[in-house]
Amino acid sequence: MEVNKKIERCRELMFESKIDAYIVNTADYHQSEYISNFFKGREFLTGFTGSAGTFVIFKDEACLWVDGRYHEQAEQEIANTDIKLFKLGNVDVPTYIDYILSKLNENSVLGFDEKLLLTSDILGILSKKKFKILDFDPLGKIWEKRGKLPNGKIFVLEDKYSGEKYSEKIIKVRDKMKSLNADYNIISTLDDIAWIYNIRGNDIKSNPVALAFSIISRETSYLYVDKSKLNKANMKYFEENLIEVREYFQIFEDLKKLNGNILIDYNKTSYKIYSSINPKNKIINSINPSAYLKAHKNKVEIENTREIHILDGVAVTKFMYWLKNSYKTELITEISAAEKINSLRKEILGFLDTSFSTISAFGKNAAMAHYKATEKTDTRIKDGVFLLDSGGQYLKGTTDITRTFFLGRVAKEKKIHNTLVLKGMLALSRAKFLAGVTGTNLDILARQFLWNESLDYKHGTGHGVGHILNVHEGPQGIRMQYNSQKLEEGMVVTNEPGIYITGSHGIRIENELLIKKCCESEYGEFLNFETLTYVPIDLDGIVKSMLTLQEKIQLNEYHKNVYEKISPYLNKKEKIFLKEYTKLI
Repeated sequence: MEVNKKIERCRELMFESKIDAYIVNTADYHQSEYISNFFKGREFLTGFTGSAGTFVIFKDEACLWVDGRYHEQAEQEIANTDIKLFKLGNVDVPTYIDYILSKLNENSVLGFDEKLLLTSDILGILSKKKFKILDFDPLGKIWEKRGKLPNGKIFVLEDKYSGEKYSEKIIKVRDKMKSLNADYNIISTLDDIAWIYNIRGNDIKSNPVALAFSIISRETSYLYVDKSKLNKANMKYFEENLIEVREYFQIFEDLKKLNGNILIDYNKTSYKIYSSINPKNKIINSINPSAYLKAHKNKVEIENTREIHILDGVAVTKFMYWLKNSYKTELITEISAAEKINSLRKEILGFLDTSFSTISAFGKNAAMAHYKATEKTDTRIKDGVFLLDSGGQYLKGTTDITRTFFLGRVAKEKKIHNTLVLKGMLALSRAKFLAGVTGTNLDILARQFLWNESLDYKHGTGHGVGHILNVHEGPQGIRMQYNSQKLEEGMVVTNEPGIYITGSHGIRIENELLIKKCCESEYGEFLNFETLTYVPIDLDGIVKSMLTLQEKIQLNEYHKNVYEKISPYLNKKEKIFLKEYTKLI
């Protein structure tokens, strides 16, 4: 069925239910960033394949909102439809909430699947206009090949990988609940549940989590999950830890029976969960304690992530050697390049999956920050600029790295852009900062050199990284938009400035960083970063005259460490190659 016909079919069902606007976002029942095929309703309706976006069908128009990562991609993918595109981040572009408020009168009816939309979004709308809400899911009637909910098996993470037992974690969670005077903590975010219970699954590609909900009281923990995912060993583990397992959808009935102060995070919880709670209860809207606790890696996690980053760096270095030496003699395309790096990671002990869909982008395709090669767009790699953003999920940790490779003859402007990005990445990497600083305070370090040339990038500079969990993890991050979370010891963040020139090229350089204590003075405690990622930064794309002496020394020291850590795993030819690409400049 064509996109326009799908929209008209939705309108017919909207008319039957007297709905004025149908909202479909990019989410599952747990507000996950990446979702299984069952939940890709927005993609089904619009044809837009990006990982984020909100679609609203009105009686007279259909509108799609996307952020800066997807402006160009969305424009291309909805080109032959009646959909109106809103490019978030551009001047005077309203959010979908603002647009709904401006377009509809009070008492209009909003329809949406209540299990999918955020509590914070719906309460934000209702606080400004008295709309009527209807739990509405037309996809069940028009999406014939929707399939079923994912049903991957669950496994328990051994202590040598988690570094902390469930019994130790639950004490910390309950201590925080007590400090907030909460009798219950309702959790729907899958990485929080996986972290608390030390379980992992494979219900979402690249995210080793299982579809589940949890209610934690001061005395009891309830885990809501499809029991067919569990084996006898799982059940024994839950019994030994006094964890009561209930069926997945039973949570909505159990929520109605709760009596007390209930802690939920409106920014991480569906409106269905909120609306299922008896209004007589007091609701405490706050970040889940587990989100903050999870962001601080323990000693075992830190040591494991250091080890896996070396092995992951070996895979990317081998890829670089292969690409540089083969692209002229072999038919290498974006898809085959992605297959190559994925195959190299699969050889690493403890490999589970990629940590996200590999971004393999040549030339102008890399101007789309989250480009995904398809059979239709797959481009041969030749002389030019090639961007590879990739990562792995392993039993010892999660990796995320981007490198931009310069192949053959490349215009100087592209090398200048690359060097500006590099200067920002180096500046952030060497930052020393006072405890209490947030990522918002540090963001300018990475952007300053681009800003000096009236250039910028429309994404964050860095995000937290989970441990054998979601590659994008909060609450910490580094971006222009305000984030109140302080950067603290034990947190991991990425450092990934970039530049994207539509129709020409895209550049990004990314390392992962561990936040560590540095020193103390009469002014307080200072922190700095330890680099976790060790892969050469392509010297072929650097304009050396643009680097200061300090930057050259920093890059040389980094490359010295790369050679020392990576070369023992390489063959003779690869070592010679690595020596050349880590030489002093």
